[in-house]
Amino acid sequence: MKRSQHAPPPRTRTVGTSNRILAGVSAAALAILLSGLAACRSAFIETDIRNDGDTPIRLIEVDYPSASFGTQSLAAHSVYHYRFKVQGSGPVTLTYTGEDRKIHTAKGPTLDEGQQGGLTITVDPAGKVSWTENLLKTK
Repeated sequence: MKRSQHAPPPRTRTVGTSNRILAGVSAAALAILLSGLAACRSAFIETDIRNDGDTPIRLIEVDYPSASFGTQSLAAHSVYHYRFKVQGSGPVTLTYTGEDRKIHTAKGPTLDEGQQGGLTITVDPAGKVSWTENLLKTK
């Protein structure tokens, strides 16, 4: 008896129906997740503190509803940028130490939870503080 000299036919792999369904479900889930992330955006306020004076200001602190931020010093003719989220409602206050070593305080606008946009706090050469707001209320 002779053995067959023929090799078995090569196996081919086909993607089954269950694998195609799984791939389709995974792609749909990824699309839903990505669209959800794009739609869910927290409301933040982009804030700039501008020192338009000819001397540095020191110990700068901005108090806003539920928190505060600041920096040790801000050089003459420079800007410090910070982004925050408002939780609650209340006024914004800037406190800083001037070149005269006196503490200066200025009260700004009232912020409400969910607001977003921009807020610029400017200290002019005389030490006067002005507030420029471009804020929108979200849901």
